Amino acid sequence: MDFGLSNEQQMIIDSVRSFVKQELYPHEAEVEKTNQIDDGVVEKIKQKSIELGLYAANMPEELGGGGLDSLTLCLMEKELGRANFGLQYIVARPSNILLACKDEQIERYLLPTIRGEKVDCLAMTEPNAGSDVRSMQCKAERDGDHFVINGSKHFISHADMADYVILFAASGVEDTPRGPKKKITSFLVDMGTPGFTVEPGYNSVSHRGYHNFILNFDNCRIHESQMLGEEDHGFDVANEWLGATRLSVAAMCLGRAERALEIAIEWAATREQFGQPVGKFQGVSFKLADMAMELQAAELLTLRAAWNDSQGNMSNSDAAMAKLKASEMLAMVSDEAIQILGGMGLMDDMPLERIWRDHRVERIWDGTSEIQRHIISRSLLRPYEA
Repeated sequence: MDFGLSNEQQMIIDSVRSFVKQELYPHEAEVEKTNQIDDGVVEKIKQKSIELGLYAANMPEELGGGGLDSLTLCLMEKELGRANFGLQYIVARPSNILLACKDEQIERYLLPTIRGEKVDCLAMTEPNAGSDVRSMQCKAERDGDHFVINGSKHFISHADMADYVILFAASGVEDTPRGPKKKITSFLVDMGTPGFTVEPGYNSVSHRGYHNFILNFDNCRIHESQMLGEEDHGFDVANEWLGATRLSVAAMCLGRAERALEIAIEWAATREQFGQPVGKFQGVSFKLADMAMELQAAELLTLRAAWNDSQGNMSNSDAAMAKLKASEMLAMVSDEAIQILGGMGLMDDMPLERIWRDHRVERIWDGTSEIQRHIISRSLLRPYEA
């Protein structure tokens, strides 16, 4: 492995960091205050990111995307992660599940999403089926060449921005050595489809300006042409997405932690108490050392997983380790940064209190820390069939 950056990678990092500082940072205070992002701001950021070639950077170049490999994409997402999540999300990286689109789905969903003409959102989580995806109650029953969908989803991010939903629903039951398990099928469901409604979700302390919603399906009828992938094989397309999104979470955690550390270092170097900079005190200097060490350790795990993914051999354990380490590192770094700044760290004059609030969800969504540990330990025990 060689983590030396190419000239192109360094140019991307510099370009994205400049974009974040010029186009995203100026709006952070307003978003944190109102929990909303003005439509004009959304359109401005979106168009600017398209002009710079940052939009849909994860999609294949031959389809109109940026064509970035996993390692370069992680470097980009690290820089975007420095900003408020709702703002950076406008620079869309469409779900790679959409690469399973075929026939007319390509023109109807995939290509418009890459061009920025449509926005997708993913619906998997349910009130009683969080980490246990196979226990989902939302079901899709075949009726001739249609499916009838009934049930609900919650914690569905940015459904207010989406034009359609990538929906996962139970479509049958199969017998396994561990007992009956539900078969899952994925679908592309347009907003406004009869029987499909969206209602506001819950107020979250994390990621202001980036909202969650509840999706309800009441005899929602869709044609089989809107099935994504093969019937009863929804997990085949989901597994591709899970690794990529866990890498994305890890990379963005790195960016936020780096920003928090920078603030803490500057404060420690310039804030004086008892006649000297507070960074001279061992209680502060040792915190900075530990924060830097944990950040670099998480970055190496993330870059290693991304490099493996670029080579086509990233394991579930690689992605789990990156996501677990980076999200838990961010918790430590943001908390210690606030401790170094004292009371000022909790004031909204600085982004630290936002980074501290935002970090909490990272250990929950896209697989909790406990699920990541389960994946890692399972990979260690599997050779022994334990």
